[in-house]
Amino acid sequence: MRSPRQRKIKKYIKNSILNCFSGIAQSALTRAAVRINTLLILTAGPRHVTDPDDRQKLDALSERIAAVKEVYEPKPSAPDHHSQAQLAWRMVIELVAGLGIGFGMGFGLDVLLGTTPWLMIIFVLLGFAAGIKTMMRSAAEIQSRQEAALADSNDSPQG
Repeated sequence: MRSPRQRKIKKYIKNSILNCFSGIAQSALTRAAVRINTLLILTAGPRHVTDPDDRQKLDALSERIAAVKEVYEPKPSAPDHHSQAQLAWRMVIELVAGLGIGFGMGFGLDVLLGTTPWLMIIFVLLGFAAGIKTMMRSAAEIQSRQEAALADSNDSPQG
């Protein structure tokens, strides 16, 4: 059996916990009710306005909001046209990457096999050749895109 003091402590703890949770629940319910009321007010909009002056004010406000939205609305992006500098940098990076990879492979194999500097020289030359080949492929790709764009512009009806 529990003593009266133990029952009193248990009741005190139970009431404290319930008060704490009811306060949290009550504040959460209050916030939810405010959100619901706000949504109802926002979704009701001007159709529930009975005063003609209020309707005119709301219409004017709606027009002002639409005008501001139109000003700050992002513009549709133009097609991405690479400048010549970007294309040149792309080709330079492809060449340097080929040289770097060739140097790394040759140096690594030289260290492993003890054939310093021969494999490094061979792989640097192979990397240079690979870089040139990649540059030529990129140039052909760019040229075909430009020719296709030129053909599309020439095929469009003149009017």
